[in-house]
Amino acid sequence: MELTLGITLAVLGAGLLHAGWNALLKSAPGGDALLDTATVVAGSSIWGCAVAPFIGVPASAAWPYMAASAVIHFGYYLTLAQAYRTGDLSFAYPLMRGSAPLIVSLLGIAFLGELPTVPMAIGIVLISLGILSIAFVGTGRGGLRKHPPSAAYWAFANAGLIALYTLVDASGARVSGNPAAYVSWLIFLEGLPFLAWVFARGGQAAVRYVRAGAQRGLIGGACSLAAYGIVLWAMTRAPVAAVAALRETSVLFAALMGSLWLKEGFGLPRLAGAATVVAGIVALKLG
Repeated sequence: MELTLGITLAVLGAGLLHAGWNALLKSAPGGDALLDTATVVAGSSIWGCAVAPFIGVPASAAWPYMAASAVIHFGYYLTLAQAYRTGDLSFAYPLMRGSAPLIVSLLGIAFLGELPTVPMAIGIVLISLGILSIAFVGTGRGGLRKHPPSAAYWAFANAGLIALYTLVDASGARVSGNPAAYVSWLIFLEGLPFLAWVFARGGQAAVRYVRAGAQRGLIGGACSLAAYGIVLWAMTRAPVAAVAALRETSVLFAALMGSLWLKEGFGLPRLAGAATVVAGIVALKLG
């Protein structure tokens, strides 16, 4: 398996799509992390249901992976909401996404037997360090923001779950015979338990909230489905750890969108982190 230029560009595009729906969440007027997440999950489930009949059904060998992924994703959504509830998005998001590729790389060696080359390992480390540095950048005069330890704990727990579902879904997509069918059915089905829990917990108020954000949810859901579909397709053709690291360039795109769209600061520290990510991408390509 090789990380070709075409795969690299496709995964960078997926990172841009992932950043787009996260920026959409961040700009939502409601400000409820759990319900905003549920809005996008509902949108992605609708798109998955709409697409699935036209692209077939994954092989039977893939369904156990889909079931395991659905369970992991439920925990992912809960820890995601807790991370956003206890810490700023600009802190929790890079911390989660930046540490996940390192975990994926280690688990990939242990369970998939994918030992990265030296340039690829350097690239994964550089991308992760560049992304993680963005989490500790303060946009105000006070420099580094203060965050409660619980925010970091939830973020790292979420990163572990990201690594788990990445490996499970990469394996499932490879045995499915049809990565597009795998991701469509997965996104459709795995969102249902989470949405049922959110609506049971929040009642009619939660239903009204999600319904009011239907347009945002459909746009974000389409981006989410497309982004993950590209990533899983890439993982059937290139090393999982390399694709996982490239995917997390979404944090860099999100920082740029935050600067241009949400009028957040970027500054020299974030520029240094961005340069480190770019150096990591170059190293991955050399690997």
